[in-house]
Amino acid sequence: MATDVTAILLTLKLAVITSVLLMAIATPLAWWLSRSQHPLKNLLQSIIALPLVLPPTVLGFYLLIAFSPNSALGQLWLTTTGSQLAFSFTGLVVGSLIYSLPFAVQPLYTGFVQLDKRYLDVAKTLGMKRFTCFRKIVIPLCRPFFVIAFGLSFAHTVGEFGVVLMIGGNIPGETQVLSIALYDHVESLEYQKAHLLAFGLLVFSFVLLSILYRYNRKGINEWNLQ
Repeated sequence: MATDVTAILLTLKLAVITSVLLMAIATPLAWWLSRSQHPLKNLLQSIIALPLVLPPTVLGFYLLIAFSPNSALGQLWLTTTGSQLAFSFTGLVVGSLIYSLPFAVQPLYTGFVQLDKRYLDVAKTLGMKRFTCFRKIVIPLCRPFFVIAFGLSFAHTVGEFGVVLMIGGNIPGETQVLSIALYDHVESLEYQKAHLLAFGLLVFSFVLLSILYRYNRKGINEWNLQ
């Protein structure tokens, strides 16, 4: 039971860190994609969306190679920090950022594309700076999409399995997140403990998605009335 509690806390920690970082990364990225006509835009969108269709084990395998101390990235990280990137919590965070990126970018991109440009034109006419315009106009108007992006990123990170298993292994207190602990119980034929974790994940996922869908419907209706 103590191991399961540790896995739950580690999962929540991973999900919170990943979701917060994703919002910081996905917001400017989605904004640029929504405004840009660059010829490489479609290629970048395809790369971002890859985790949606790519088997998690495939992505996890290549990330494991990239994080290996024998790779340039892994060697640089090892030299700089004194610890390896593979089979570490930091490695899980980096892998989660890549794996959950489309779940943060897509809702924000949708919101930015649907935003009425007249608001931005008026702000520009009034001499409002770009960052101030984004903070005071874009973020409030697109709030439902920010909430959905954060919620989906959080839920997707909590449910990760293939990627975290490949790059993190099964180290209690370090990389053993909830989905790995569930798999460990099944392998050990501890079905009662597995049922408890699986049912908890099922209830959590259902409740969170229900809240997001309800907020999405309410938020979009308010957004359309503005």
